[in-house]
Amino acid sequence: MKVTGTALPFLPLYRRLLPSRLAGLSLALLKATALELAILAGHLLLYPSGITQERRTTPALPSPDTTQLPTETSPPVVLLHGFIDNRSVFVLLRRNLAQHGRHQVESLNYSPLTCDIRTAAELLGRHIEGICERTGSRQVDVVGHSLGGLIARYYVQRLGGDHRVRTLVTLGTPHSGTSVVPLANAHPIVRQMRPGSPILEELALPAPGCRTHFVSFWSDLDHLMDPLETACIDHPDLLAQNVRVSGVGHLALPVHPAVAAGIRQALDSTRTGAATVAQADGMTVA
Repeated sequence: MKVTGTALPFLPLYRRLLPSRLAGLSLALLKATALELAILAGHLLLYPSGITQERRTTPALPSPDTTQLPTETSPPVVLLHGFIDNRSVFVLLRRNLAQHGRHQVESLNYSPLTCDIRTAAELLGRHIEGICERTGSRQVDVVGHSLGGLIARYYVQRLGGDHRVRTLVTLGTPHSGTSVVPLANAHPIVRQMRPGSPILEELALPAPGCRTHFVSFWSDLDHLMDPLETACIDHPDLLAQNVRVSGVGHLALPVHPAVAAGIRQALDSTRTGAATVAQADGMTVA
């Protein structure tokens, strides 16, 4: 999978003015920043449409007169947004998943006033139980962006959610804590995302027998992850795969089509054991 972009008109001059390695890095950063700003502008326009919770629907039951062939169905997908965001961030990802056969996709909005990851994780658990009851599915897949991935991980590891969550995909999630924007510490939930916080210490505790498959997408140009590798999952008891994304920033992770393709691959892959995960660790979206 390769993230590509339109060449900038001043590229030849830009490369002459800077050394090749520095020019390549700076150009990638410049393009990623421009993409982040464009995505931010579009998201601000869509944000009001995602403030309210989406309407819940029950899948239609097949007609009793229709002969049904046995099929292997995919579990519902739950999308969980990041800090001070809402479900509108997943407009493009939802469309992409639906175009490739994932029709049971739901988003959960938690309040921007939420001050505790534990509380949000309990809400997620109730939401997932409701989905399973309505759809008849035993498990779900979860995709969490940024803080949303941390909330989902807490539900899986600390609230017994591994019996409900088959696969958890995180996008730019500070699994080991991020030190970016120190002034944001005024918000309690930001303090919970700092290295060494009690929440992160809980997630570092042993989790023997955890049944959920974790896939973490992390970007080498994520301006909200400090250090960048904090978005990787490093836990001896978790079946985890870390996927490096090159050339896109934090806001682009739930939007870019190449990342969406990687998410679909993660959700569709069969869990065949640690060997498969180890091979996939080297996959790069560039």
